[in-house]
Amino acid sequence: MMIASEIATLRETVQQWKRDRLRVGFVPTMGALHEGHISLVRQALQACDRVIVSIFVNPTQFNDPTDLAAYPRTEHADGRLLHAAGAHMLYTPDAASMYPSGFSTTVHVSGLSEGLCGAFRPGHFDGMATVVTKLLIQTQADCAFFGEKDFQQLQIVRRLVTDLDIPTEIVPCATWREADDLAMSSRNRRLTAQGRETAARLPAAMRTAAAALAGGSAVGTVLATLRATLEQAGFEPVEYAELREAADLQPQGIVTDGCRLLVAAWIDGVRLIDNMPVSLR
Repeated sequence: MMIASEIATLRETVQQWKRDRLRVGFVPTMGALHEGHISLVRQALQACDRVIVSIFVNPTQFNDPTDLAAYPRTEHADGRLLHAAGAHMLYTPDAASMYPSGFSTTVHVSGLSEGLCGAFRPGHFDGMATVVTKLLIQTQADCAFFGEKDFQQLQIVRRLVTDLDIPTEIVPCATWREADDLAMSSRNRRLTAQGRETAARLPAAMRTAAAALAGGSAVGTVLATLRATLEQAGFEPVEYAELREAADLQPQGIVTDGCRLLVAAWIDGVRLIDNMPVSLR
């Protein structure tokens, strides 16, 4: 596996791959890799001839400096995982190269960035959209693979690629889950043993709510019950528990095909998010 930290090295390698008519896949990450990330790499390897994985802890998408400082950094372990998985290149730019002196451009995707996580993490999606745009341009990837766990992020990336005519196919990948159904996340490792046990109640409560919605129960009642269940389990605060239309993330008062149940809640000082599809039976 090749390791590149400079844009020039990345571009030179990708240009050679393109001359050789190889299909290039890309998996953007912030490191602290787990099996969910590796599942994206495996899907990329199945669809593409060459796969680039980036590790860049993007400072502009953290609205809380303590959250940025606490974000786990496991570069050596990450490299070993990617090498074993068969990735062809690890791209590790630094903040100075991504945001050089005088950098003054921000990508903002209106509509999709408001509400849900956008309401609680001001500036987060602008930082994410800006760095993803830069990475897609830098890698010139034919396909980029994003997990559905960060569903709002996925929809924002789809929109910016369409709006800015970036010739990269965005491939959604199913959420990878632990044995107890908790969505895999780098943040999970910050949970205490008790917090980790309680965290598994989040997907369980969501599946109960999704089944009730699919069975025709009133949306408002189901969402209120879901919030109360999580609060009684020890989640504090529950930032949101909402039913949204999947494509444009508009709030839904009734269940239709293509709805998504989305939740963000804190446990043990760690913010967890999850989402599940909902359709009428």
